Amino acid sequence: MVELIDSFVQQITIYLQQFGVPFGIGLIILESILPALPLGVFIAFNMLAFGEIIGFIISWGATCIGCFLSYFFFAKLFSTHFIKKASSRKRLNKIMERIKKIKFSELVLIVALPFTPAFLVNIACGLVNTNYRKFVFSILIGKLSIVYFWGFVGKSFLNSITDMRTMIILVILLIGAYILSKIVNKKMKID
Repeated sequence: MVELIDSFVQQITIYLQQFGVPFGIGLIILESILPALPLGVFIAFNMLAFGEIIGFIISWGATCIGCFLSYFFFAKLFSTHFIKKASSRKRLNKIMERIKKIKFSELVLIVALPFTPAFLVNIACGLVNTNYRKFVFSILIGKLSIVYFWGFVGKSFLNSITDMRTMIILVILLIGAYILSKIVNKKMKID
């Protein structure tokens, strides 16, 4: 069974190398738009095919682009209609107000947590017209830890979970993302 899985992983890696970086980018962007696809697997394959550094950069850039596309799609096409519908419903209106009031550093942490459904964050921020700069910078900062986490977890799930070094680095990245969000917020006055 291990040989079968190993063979499968090698074959996918070879295909990615043959089709190149645009294919790796396309997979990640597609995942950002279609949430049923496994982001961790695509990131792991990018890291296996292109190396840890290039695979990381490809995956981070592509997942950010995918989130931006999803956000803009919902912000431009559905937000006006959604806001009109929501204004007549108290509960929905309260949820919208809560989403609008999320601080920049909180949004970065939400984005940076590995099990947060990114598509919901993209859609919710788009529908309630979250400030563009706030959304973009939170994605750029928060996705750093996600790509790191899924890249290494995807490459070796059991080793990553049991390897305290990986978990310590993840915690450091989360803290770093929070601190960086505070610095960017102070300099750019996003909130």
